[in-house]
Amino acid sequence: MTQRPPILVTRAVFPEVVASLREHFDVETNDADDIWTPAQLIERLQGKVGALTSGAERIDAALLAACPELRIVSNLAVGYNNFDVPAMTAAGVLGTNAPDVLTETTADFGFALLLATARRLTESEHFLRAGQWKKWGLDLFAGADVHGATLGILGMGRIGQAIAKRAAHGFDMPVIYHNRSRLDSATEAKLDARYVSKNELLQQADHLMLVLPYSAESHHAIAAAEIALMKPTATLINLARGGIVDETALVAALRDRRIAAAGLDVFEGEPKINPALLTVPNVVLTPHIASATLKTRRAMAQLAADNLMAYLTKGAALTPVNAGLIKPR
Repeated sequence: MTQRPPILVTRAVFPEVVASLREHFDVETNDADDIWTPAQLIERLQGKVGALTSGAERIDAALLAACPELRIVSNLAVGYNNFDVPAMTAAGVLGTNAPDVLTETTADFGFALLLATARRLTESEHFLRAGQWKKWGLDLFAGADVHGATLGILGMGRIGQAIAKRAAHGFDMPVIYHNRSRLDSATEAKLDARYVSKNELLQQADHLMLVLPYSAESHHAIAAAEIALMKPTATLINLARGGIVDETALVAALRDRRIAAAGLDVFEGEPKINPALLTVPNVVLTPHIASATLKTRRAMAQLAADNLMAYLTKGAALTPVNAGLIKPR
């Protein structure tokens, strides 16, 4: 009997996804859902030809050198800033991600976070639960309107476009955006979105939504200087990656009311949270759950599994990030 290729699933995933992998591979799982150190991950990857990762495990030159059998690492997230893509390419290791399947769900959550932030839901719920609500008042937790307000989107990929569609056609919001590459005119017209410079975006937006990929270039793309350009009534929503926002600068701005509020689903160093964020009332904090519906999370995990199966059985992955740069072994 031919031995099945060995693979590693680094975090607990849905049983049906593991079952689909076991049809083709010898699968080692992490049913305890432990967070492994880099050394522990290297130990478990010994002899493995593939890995299904959560997007948190760093795949770098040191790991690749220690795991010479590895051929593919499949993220179940759309982001892949945990991949050192040049190092993976040099080592002949394919990386894949999980785009598309989470676009609409994440865009939905973007609006959930925007509405919660603009309408001060977290502040008001804490106030109510603490027994502080003694009477109704005309200005009690008065927030900002979302309908008709100008939405600024920094990053206009799949998720940014889905958010723009909801904004323009569902909330009658003028939509402005800034992106590394401008959209074609037909797409701009379909989305009813207008391209502006980054500074104009910051200055004009009533609500600013961050959905750009994380990279060395986008690290702290929103810091003190950028926040200083925003309206004092503006809100900031981060669905992208924590490192895009300088959290120290953000806390200072929130505390001084130089912007009205912020909603964050992602954080630098997560799951550790900057303790200063917990000291300001005008911020809504959620634990990286923008894609967290059962349907979407299953689809993300299954796409990651399908990438492993396609590449290791047929030589072509479904959603590669460095295809064409490496030669299959």
